Amino acid sequence: MKKMNLPSLLLTLLVVCASPLSQADVSSQNQPQTLAPGYGALEFTAPEPGTYQLPALGNAADGNLLDTKNNAISLHSLLGDKVVLLSFIYSSCSDVNGCPLATAVLHKIKTRLKKEPELVGKLRMLTISFNPEHDTPEVMQQYAQSFQSDGIDWQFLTTKSEQDLQPLLANYKQNIQKIFDSEGKFTGTFSHLLRVYLIDRNKQIRNIYSVDFLHPDTLINDVKTLLKSPADTASPQREPTAALYSAGDNKSGYEQDNYQTHSIALAERKGNATDLTKTYRKPPLGLGAVPVPVDNPSSKAKISLGRQLFYDRRLSLNNTFSCAMCHIPEQGFTNNEMATAVGIEGRTVRRNSPTLYNIAYAKTLFHDSRENSLEQQVWGPLLAHNEMGNPSIGVVIEKIKGIADYNRQFERVFGKGPNMEAIGMAIASYERSLNSANSAFDRWYFGHDKSALNEQAQRGFKLFTGKANCAGCHTITKNQALFTDHGNHNTGIGYHDAMNKPSDTQPLQVAPGVYLNVASSLIAKVSAAKTNDLGRYEITQDPQDRWKYKTPTLRNISLTAPYMHNGSLTTLREVVEFYNRGGVTNENLDPLIKPLQLTGDEVDDLTAFLNTLTGDNVKELVADAFAAPVGESR
Repeated sequence: MKKMNLPSLLLTLLVVCASPLSQADVSSQNQPQTLAPGYGALEFTAPEPGTYQLPALGNAADGNLLDTKNNAISLHSLLGDKVVLLSFIYSSCSDVNGCPLATAVLHKIKTRLKKEPELVGKLRMLTISFNPEHDTPEVMQQYAQSFQSDGIDWQFLTTKSEQDLQPLLANYKQNIQKIFDSEGKFTGTFSHLLRVYLIDRNKQIRNIYSVDFLHPDTLINDVKTLLKSPADTASPQREPTAALYSAGDNKSGYEQDNYQTHSIALAERKGNATDLTKTYRKPPLGLGAVPVPVDNPSSKAKISLGRQLFYDRRLSLNNTFSCAMCHIPEQGFTNNEMATAVGIEGRTVRRNSPTLYNIAYAKTLFHDSRENSLEQQVWGPLLAHNEMGNPSIGVVIEKIKGIADYNRQFERVFGKGPNMEAIGMAIASYERSLNSANSAFDRWYFGHDKSALNEQAQRGFKLFTGKANCAGCHTITKNQALFTDHGNHNTGIGYHDAMNKPSDTQPLQVAPGVYLNVASSLIAKVSAAKTNDLGRYEITQDPQDRWKYKTPTLRNISLTAPYMHNGSLTTLREVVEFYNRGGVTNENLDPLIKPLQLTGDEVDDLTAFLNTLTGDNVKELVADAFAAPVGESR
């Protein structure tokens, strides 16, 4: 049988799908492949443009490209002046529901543009090959001939090399794998998930379409929706009061050329002290009784002392760093702005700052579960060279003894001056009071309020406990939900981090809207050497524990980005998509981790459910933190 070239195949598909006989023709074949929705008529009435919103999903990354005339061009130079539809394909793909689908849908949009000339100058379509070895500029020029038309801005691009391609794929979360035959030879085909990106004029990704949702009608409506919106609406907007409970130096929109600071002066962030003892005397709905050690019963005075120590920078070696600088109250008691923590004098910490919400219920602590009590845990950061930098326990104790106010408080609370045991007890008592629940989920599940969760979140919960089996590790019981099994699991994140070779260049933002591709070798010269991280293995020395990390609680998860032990996933949707792919394969991958086969709608539903786990007293706990004395202030 003569092999049909791809442009001819696409045009044939378009004709067949447009024919009233196409269904009969398809059914006459033996076990035909079901065509994706994008080839046929939309099976529902799309909402009118402008009647809905498309939230910003992150920045559109830059990359080094070649056009069909072999001219070097940056991706960002093609963004910003128009709304953009961006697809990644390879020209020799023969899967009708793969790359040909993306090109066919854009071809249909091109035809629509001829009938709606008001859109022609406002939309640009970009098709980028991820097979530079075969798809040279000359090949892409030949490929484009069947699709380009005068007046329609549809550009076909490739890259100079795999080296230029890889950071582009990584930044757009495009998982591309070459297929090899039994002799280890590249077959010229790829395994990949089809994605088409909608990018606004502020270089923000506003929608990501997969096979099931890629349709010319919905794409055109989404484009029109963006064009109806003011150019600056892509920037996340916050209510004035909500801003007080987010990062003080709010850099939302910093990736845009027209960025303006939203920073809030420290004087405006006024606190309001509360009685924290109520969070363990009467735990919020969804949490059980707070585990309080028999030898360290909580009290209002003890919590107050621990709270003051937690926010006091004088507990670090050079009086510059407090516990709260890694566990920032208004950022979920973690750090939303850094994948991994940074300690005293800017020293690198290899792991993400875990949240302290509901830490009282944790049976083990740190990402590798190396401690089992808060009283002991506190000394790890105090003595770590790259965290608070103290050289010994004695140095910390003597410094606190030298502060008269602390001496008085320790005598009043413990009946003795500061020592190792009492310092750990005080700080642990404050951390044990940061309990937050009575979320929308709790009111629906435990409180039986049927209106507390919308239908999408309810569908997400059904997936959480069923098809997706999230509850296999993030457990829920009849009377409470801690959303953790307190165990350690290998998801492949640690394995990938250890084995993945960094790209030769990395994008570096140097000013609002300005990015440079900087050689990784240059960055390495001014960075600390990356240390190995084998997870739980470092504690047990058991080879089966390589790259295992503690299961985190999911409570308040929408507040505690970025995610995973190394902060490598920036949004909840990325987390869901990671597990949907089945993690990263390795010899110690946890047997519970496997591909979930979730559709795009199901990913949305599961993400919506996770967003319902925020406790209703978060603002109260953050406001109390703002009221805490800092250092010598009162």
